[in-house]
Amino acid sequence: MHRPTLTTNKHSLHFLNFLERVLGYVFFLFVVYVPSSERTTLVVIEIVPKSMESFEMFGVCFLFLSLLSMSSTLEMITPTQPLKDGTNENVTLVSTNGTFEAGFFSPANSGSRYLGIWYKTISPRTVVWVANKETPLQDHSGVLELDSDQGILSIKSGTGAKIWSSNASHTPSKPVAVELLESGNMVVKDGHNNLLWQSFDYPDDTLLPGMKLGMNLKTGHHRALRSWKSLNDPTPGEFSFGVDTRGLPQLVITKDSNDNIVFRPGSWNGVRVTGVPGQRTHPLTKSLFVMNEDEIYYEIQLLNSSTKLRSRLVPQGFQMRSIWSDESKGWDPLYTGSFDECERYGMCGANTICDVSGANQHCECLSGFRSNVADSGCDRTTPLDCNKGDSFKKYEGMKLPDTSSSWYDKRMSLDECQKLCLSNCSCTAYAQLNISANGSGCLQWFNDIVDFRILAQDGQDFYLRIAASKLQGRLFILQFILN
Repeated sequence: MHRPTLTTNKHSLHFLNFLERVLGYVFFLFVVYVPSSERTTLVVIEIVPKSMESFEMFGVCFLFLSLLSMSSTLEMITPTQPLKDGTNENVTLVSTNGTFEAGFFSPANSGSRYLGIWYKTISPRTVVWVANKETPLQDHSGVLELDSDQGILSIKSGTGAKIWSSNASHTPSKPVAVELLESGNMVVKDGHNNLLWQSFDYPDDTLLPGMKLGMNLKTGHHRALRSWKSLNDPTPGEFSFGVDTRGLPQLVITKDSNDNIVFRPGSWNGVRVTGVPGQRTHPLTKSLFVMNEDEIYYEIQLLNSSTKLRSRLVPQGFQMRSIWSDESKGWDPLYTGSFDECERYGMCGANTICDVSGANQHCECLSGFRSNVADSGCDRTTPLDCNKGDSFKKYEGMKLPDTSSSWYDKRMSLDECQKLCLSNCSCTAYAQLNISANGSGCLQWFNDIVDFRILAQDGQDFYLRIAASKLQGRLFILQFILN
């Protein structure tokens, strides 16, 4: 009797015992070839039916087993072992424990091919990084290669044209190799385990735990998310999410190349981002904001390594953070970066307060200011005068305003901060820089107060400078009433 022969990889082997029990087949396995840089073991399997009654079921199972044989996985990419796209075989790079996978893919309803990274075990495919966002391939001829001399990754088309490439931080010592880490970070390392390049330094639209958003102050390299054009089109969209390093660094979402702020999560107060109160955090994660002489960055960290969390800048221009649920087999939203109209940057104009604590959102001028219809904001009714003893009005439960024109000192006390502000005629407001423990540091503003709102919880104290004549007027009215 003719004995059909097929080839398969190790992912198919788990299925063999099932076939023998259910179909009544005997399997003879002979190892043919084991690639040194691949995780798969290629074997030849002789399949012999024990009885003709089981032969009818074999067609369906043969098709399933054949599909399994059409994929293979790599532990690393080397100069002699590239990652190839193909119509008959899908080769991918997989992280050590199988959390992430990298390879060529096509978005839904698209024939374009991209090199990307996604969660291996989550369906439908959840892509977290794309290399050739602006230069997709139009066929399955793509190859990801690693240069042995410079350690540079490049994507080439079937004609040999280079459509995307990485860079290298220094001249590598051989050998060089590419690995995909369990964090979802694709790294290029040399023979001394020195890092040459990593995908985390060039974010796409998704922030993963362990990835830094911000600036390397030594190199000037800036890391920020960039939205997709649409949910299924990785072409760069209109919005970016990163750290504005002017004044006290703060998280912002900007639009277009002009860096116009559209949403502002805010600055770090030692406990949280000022515009992201406690109800929007999760017990399995924590946020970190680092400011030192080498770098400024924001990072999400996991308190449980098995948690799958991602924060995506969606094409509409707001941040959506979600966590994977094994129970529902879906992404559960933790929060979106857009909740109400007061979240929109500068919604009420300069020197105003945005408030949604009542039935409707409304704007009002700060104390000592009056509405200016022409500028959609408010102006001071009485100019500040250092020589007449200006004072401060305290606002509680607030999201601190835009800090791009602010100044800060980490060591100063709140009393010292107030005195310093009074001694500077340009200082318009102050607040505590760090609210953790007993509080420390000084934060001061010198221009208009912009993007200032009331928070339902976890707000901060803010001290607005008031002209002396304004205070004297109030004292005169009070004295008149008492008399």
